[in-house]
Amino acid sequence: MSEDLAEVADRLSAISESLADLAIDRLRQASDSVRAGGEPDPALVAEEKRITRARRSVDKAATLLAGTGGAGGSSSGFAFDDGP
Repeated sequence: MSEDLAEVADRLSAISESLADLAIDRLRQASDSVRAGGEPDPALVAEEKRITRARRSVDKAATLLAGTGGAGGSSSGFAFDDGP
């Protein structure tokens, strides 16, 4: 793998970690609301889902660029699909 692709894959991995942190923060906010006796904010729940979908996409891109997935998926036999 070229150094350029490795660098981009590393940056995408860092972005994925940031997105995971944001998703956890949204889940924490929603659970705090439930613990306080309320309902989770539907906007927070929807945002967490959107962030998680973005993180999965970034993970897929990092895997593809890193070359660990090969032509049909990862070396473990798990293949990503394009999803909805």
